[in-house]
Amino acid sequence: MKQRNRKLVGLLGLIGSIVLWAGLATALYLLFPPGLPIWVLMPYFIVAGMGWVLPAMPIVRWMSRPDE
Repeated sequence: MKQRNRKLVGLLGLIGSIVLWAGLATALYLLFPPGLPIWVLMPYFIVAGMGWVLPAMPIVRWMSRPDE
């Protein structure tokens, strides 16, 4: 597969994984009891906000691989 095609497929994969991650993070947040203090919620928001990077790294690495 040429790099141009990998970038298109990877872009769609990245968008899909970010949407999936946001949906899962939101669903998990809705399970928290209401009225929690911010110092309890802040670690969750940091992990939920940056958590999409780990699954995205292999996709970006695959997209940027040079043509054979």
